[in-house]
Amino acid sequence: MIPDVDFRSDTVTRPSEGMRKAMADAEVGDAVYDEDPTTNRLESMTAEILGKEAGLFFPSATQANLAGIMAHCGRGDEYIVGQTAHAYRDEGGGAAVLGSIQPQPLPNEPEGIIDLDAITSAIKPDDFHNPVTRLLTLENTFNGRPLPEGYVAEATELARSHGLSTHLDGARMMNAAVATDSRPSSVASDFDSASLCLSKGLGAPVGAVFAGPRDLVDRAKRIRKLLGGGMRQTGVLAAAGIYALENNVNRLREDHDRADRLSEMFKDFPELGAAEARTNMVFLSPDGVDMPAFAAFLAERGIITGAGHGKPRWVTHLDIDDEAIESVRRACKEYFGR
Repeated sequence: MIPDVDFRSDTVTRPSEGMRKAMADAEVGDAVYDEDPTTNRLESMTAEILGKEAGLFFPSATQANLAGIMAHCGRGDEYIVGQTAHAYRDEGGGAAVLGSIQPQPLPNEPEGIIDLDAITSAIKPDDFHNPVTRLLTLENTFNGRPLPEGYVAEATELARSHGLSTHLDGARMMNAAVATDSRPSSVASDFDSASLCLSKGLGAPVGAVFAGPRDLVDRAKRIRKLLGGGMRQTGVLAAAGIYALENNVNRLREDHDRADRLSEMFKDFPELGAAEARTNMVFLSPDGVDMPAFAAFLAERGIITGAGHGKPRWVTHLDIDDEAIESVRRACKEYFGR
């Protein structure tokens, strides 16, 4: 049974009628032979939006990140990544397991940055005892927070000065772009490559695009095949991605506004310890609240919640409307007013 209101993640979005029609009408061919015109259009369109030379469609952002890391690094190489970044903590250790690439995790500050001095110290000297440090990867947004623009420029320049490539896990980079009134190409410009997830706030049912220089994308294409990501008539899925990019980017502001409203509403219930909304996410630090009981109470009223990075997390998305926010208000009044 589909819950009435699902705040667990923006991954739970369902295709709109317009998106479904675009999928049904999509012109298709064999994408492994580069003969699917809709997929080709999505790839070139995304590359242009992100200011990159080429793009490559993937089943998921996890696979796009993995292929990207493997394209940048060889066996026995190393990539620097945040300790709580998705590409390190939440993607099954794929780079190590499947790519024989050593991660060098470093602590993330609350806003998602990695200390520049820590990055410098982590870069290995040219010594045969050490793995070769090849890549710095950052995530934007991070726990719903856009990375500070000045920091991104400094971190990527630091990486380049040491001969490292850079990759952006941009699963929610469109949220970052909208929140900072920036072009997506500006968010991605300092990075050699970037991944963009289409199935979160953008509302497509599946898919991601990896973008970067043509030769790097070509290497990633070979790796995608190795990982089992070579698909056939993908135009049906790519059409959803095109629809998402054409219709669902600017509307992310609605998600951000509703997250702001949710955060403000939670202030009426201080025991929940609601943080300020960052793009489309609100994190709670509850004090003295039986959260399993609270979650069960909400679930009985058709409101589903989840956790992210160890804290209760509420995520707004295109299937969350104004009435959904009001239903949470009513439920909280009922629960905490008992």
